[in-house]
Amino acid sequence: MESERETLQVWKERVEQELDRVVAFWVEHSHDQEHGGFFTCLGHDGKVFDDLKYVWLQARQVWMYCHLYRHFQRFHQSQLLDSAKAGGEFLLRCARVAPPGKKCAFVLTRDGRPSKVQRTIFSECFYTMAMNELWRVTGDVRYQRGGQVVLENVSVDGKELPGCLGRHQNPGHALEAGWFLLRYASRKEDPKLRAHIIDKFLLLPFHSGWDEEHGGLFYFKDADGLCPTQLEWDMKLWWPHCEAMVAFLMGYRDSGDPALLRLFDQVAEYTFRQFRDSERGEWFGYLNREGKVALTIKGGPFKGCFHVPRCLAMCEEMLSSLLSRVATDPDPSCSPSSVPARGGAK
Repeated sequence: MESERETLQVWKERVEQELDRVVAFWVEHSHDQEHGGFFTCLGHDGKVFDDLKYVWLQARQVWMYCHLYRHFQRFHQSQLLDSAKAGGEFLLRCARVAPPGKKCAFVLTRDGRPSKVQRTIFSECFYTMAMNELWRVTGDVRYQRGGQVVLENVSVDGKELPGCLGRHQNPGHALEAGWFLLRYASRKEDPKLRAHIIDKFLLLPFHSGWDEEHGGLFYFKDADGLCPTQLEWDMKLWWPHCEAMVAFLMGYRDSGDPALLRLFDQVAEYTFRQFRDSERGEWFGYLNREGKVALTIKGGPFKGCFHVPRCLAMCEEMLSSLLSRVATDPDPSCSPSSVPARGGAK
């Protein structure tokens, strides 16, 4: 138990410091003071290489700022809230393609004109998520009303048009689904369901997706192995590693199984070593199989101020909770599973 406590303490300090550095990067480089909203296509040094604005990432950054403002005392800053509100106003003004229609654009020009629309529901979902979080922080009913209106465009079953990815196994998606399901199992207080989720959605995708030769997680894997015709399937992407960190730490928190803490330590160590930019801040998003940086950009059409800071924020909250349990536990041999699990950050 002492070694577990040391592991938790080390990662608590590393994660907290890294969250501060990552947020500082986006605060310094991504805010569009002229038109509102955020730049997300940022080079390794934070310079903007494309001023298109992707609604997914605009909304996710609003949500992230609001979440940090609500849950972390050190981020309870007027500057962060003002930036979130500026992003929310940009979305209210520009996200919908043809108001009062409910469909949101996928891409906007810098000044907010629709440039591309997708048939998927992701823009609407992230828009709603941002508006809801902004309403929680400000109490401004305009945000609540805007989110409700757009949510009406999402089908009851949440289904989309079929994709065309073929019969692949996707370790990244499985790990993300795993920690969502663990939250559900914790609320149901069902240990059998929790054990099933850990086995099928954490351990199985980890062992099928972990690169034994070079380390790190593959994003896509075909049912028969790596697909040689798709170069990007052979790459290591930032967000499956973020999801794996959250999933394994959440699994350890809810089960007390030290093997899951060791897997968290393994994935987190690789992620911090390979993706983290210790010189300029934030993380690189794309590595080749050997773990070398394939693209030096810090943000783009799909990587913004969301997966990395959300992962770090969730991990910091769980690590703090776990360390508090250890500090107040009269029996040092008692595992975290003996304490009722609490839900993690959204």
